[in-house]
Formats: sequence, structure tokens, C-alpha cells
Amino acid sequence: MFPKFDKVAAKAEALISKIDALLPVIPENDWSAVVYRWQRIDVGAFGGARGVLCPVTQPHVIRPDDLHDIDEQKERLLANTKQYVEGRTANNVLLTGARGTGKSSLVKAMLHRFSRQGLRLIEVDRAYLIDLPAIAEMVATRSEKFIVFADDLSFEAGDAAYKALKSVLDGGVSAPTENMLVYATSNRRHLMPERLSENAEAVHTDDGEIHPGETTEEKISLSERFGLWLSFYPFDQEQYLDIAHHWVVVLAGRAKFDEVVFRKAALLWALERGGRSGRIAYQFARDFAGGLSVPQKVPKRAARVTQAPRARTNARTKR
Repeated sequence: MFPKFDKVAAKAEALISKIDALLPVIPENDWSAVVYRWQRIDVGAFGGARGVLCPVTQPHVIRPDDLHDIDEQKERLLANTKQYVEGRTANNVLLTGARGTGKSSLVKAMLHRFSRQGLRLIEVDRAYLIDLPAIAEMVATRSEKFIVFADDLSFEAGDAAYKALKSVLDGGVSAPTENMLVYATSNRRHLMPERLSENAEAVHTDDGEIHPGETTEEKISLSERFGLWLSFYPFDQEQYLDIAHHWVVVLAGRAKFDEVVFRKAALLWALERGGRSGRIAYQFARDFAGGLSVPQKVPKRAARVTQAPRARTNARTKR
């Protein structure tokens, strides 16, 4: 009845089909995985970028028993996570302190302990924390319990992800998602750099800040939104050796080796690295355990030196 209209509609439909063919196919979320990584997929000029949950096929598995000398922190995080997976009230957690003391490993250990009870882990890079409201909405209808893992967290002034995280931790205008908690690790307790001038409320700053004390309150307000704080401290020498010894046994698959050689090598390793963290202990254990499987051979030069006196003795005897 309207031939011109039909031709225009057909052309429009053909054009839409061509555009659909050019757009990338966005995969549906695979909810069968245990660990996910939040990533953005570029869907072209028409759709911008869209965040998706990408399954991690080979997650880093750490047993809680492999983490030594952080017993109090381990006990408190285990209790909080157990409450969470059992449907009871629990807190978002901020793990702060010295580097290499097991903060990230302890979060991963929770997955090993509670994954069979429905616990899932979503790793979110700091740059993508602005997508937290979208992640919360995505998992809200799921039956699993999700932990958003923000590793090595820190912010600079004016960072958009800073306010996004604050909104999710407190719920904003929407109620907090019951099946999502945030576990964050940081070397900074207040997650943002602090300056000495910010503690002097009565002194006006050069850049015109009238109430610098309020700036300090703003920075502290984010860390206070985490209900549970766990602090980690540098290890002393004996703690470092204990951690290194444990990992040598685990990695080498044997409990017997020269303890004197082990101790000297471990202390020298820490001295060369300038620290005694758990990370350094683990790195030493990988080196030492790998060497245990190699048979010790006497260098040829040393063998010639030990044989030389015999040769001289035989010569004297002939004379």
C-alpha cells in the first residue's frame, strides 16, 4: 500500500544488520567459575566500553595453614568470612601494613577455605573501582557470596574511583548488597597521601584552603567505612626464618635438609634484599628448594688442588 515506505524500511533493516555484524559479541557471564577478574570490553563507537566478569581458569590457591606468624589477623578474617558465607552479618575489611606480610595471600586463602560454601572472588583493578555499583547490581540476584578484592589500593586527590568506593561501602541511596563485601589491601592506612600541613587546622594553606582540617577528615572517611581493620607488621628474624623454612618443606617436598646451611643462606638472602618480609622468605624458599634437587659436585679445580700434595709426596718417595 506504501511501496516507498516499505523500501525505506527494508534499507533501514539491512543497515541495522550490517551495523550489528560490526559490533563485537559480548559474552554472557560464566557463573560456574570461582574467581573472576573485572574487565572492560570495547563495544565500538556506538556502545563505548562495557564491563564483564572474566573467569580465571587457574586461580592462585593458598591454604590458610601456609600463612605463618599472622595468626591473629588470620583468625579475625576467617571469623568474618565465615559469618558472611553462613548468611550472618559481616564487615568490609581493610588490610593494611608493611609490604610482603601476607595481606593479599590471606584474602586468597579465604577462597580456599570457603569456596565450597559458595564464596566467590572478583578481582577489580583500582582503575575500574568506578564500576563497583554495576558489579553490585550484577551479582545482587545471585545465590553465591561475592568478595570484591581490591589489591594494593591507594588514591590520589580527585580520583573518581575514591567516591565510587565510598558509595558502595555505605550503600549510597540504595541498600548495601547483601551478597557482596569488599576486601581491600593497602600499604596506606588511610588510602590517600597525607601532608603535615593538613593537621594544622588554624593555618591557612598557600593554595587557599580555608579549612584544611576538613580535607583530612575527607581522606580518613573512606578507611572508616571499612568495618574491620587488620594491621600487618614487619617480621623479625625468627619469624622470617620460620616462614622460609615452611615454604622450603612445602616446595621441596622434604622435611630434612642441612639446617645450618639453610639458616646462613636465608639470612644472607634477606641481607642482600634489604628486608625480612614473607614475600622475600618465599622467594628464598623457591631458590633454596630448587637447589636441593641438584646433586652437589666438587669443582674440578678444587679436586686438582687436593690431589697436588699426593703427587709431591710420591715424587719424594721415589727419590
